[in-house]
Amino acid sequence: MRLLQKRRVFFTIMMSVIAVFLSSGVFSGVAFAETEKTKVVYHVDGNDLATAKYAMALINKHIEAEGGPDKIDIKLVVHGPALPLFEAETVDPELKAKLKTIIDQGVGAEMCQVSMKLFGTPLEKLVAGFTPTEHPVAVKRIADLQKAGYIYIKP
Repeated sequence: MRLLQKRRVFFTIMMSVIAVFLSSGVFSGVAFAETEKTKVVYHVDGNDLATAKYAMALINKHIEAEGGPDKIDIKLVVHGPALPLFEAETVDPELKAKLKTIIDQGVGAEMCQVSMKLFGTPLEKLVAGFTPTEHPVAVKRIADLQKAGYIYIKP
């Protein structure tokens, strides 16, 4: 009889310990990791049209691979010599279509504020959908996103 009582006490103590751990949030990281969106920053800074188109296609495939736009948070940061590729008057039609596709899926497309000044190209002269980078310098914006947990990808 004593052995049975000891087992009951041990079982009660173990269940209490498990309940404390669960209620304290010790295991909440596991549950959170399953529901947290994947965060990614794509970086485009070159003047090669094929690379820019490839980046848009990769972003689209990435959204699809994650299970849809509600499962991923993507930022596209464009700057430097890539800016002219996205000027509304001269943009390649295929690049424009691919950019629209990803923006329509919730991708945040940001253009470097410093690059817009250097190229003399205000936001209004770019393809629709861009916003200015949150920090005037694109590389600082990218670093800030990485600090916030965004995975860096440069096609």
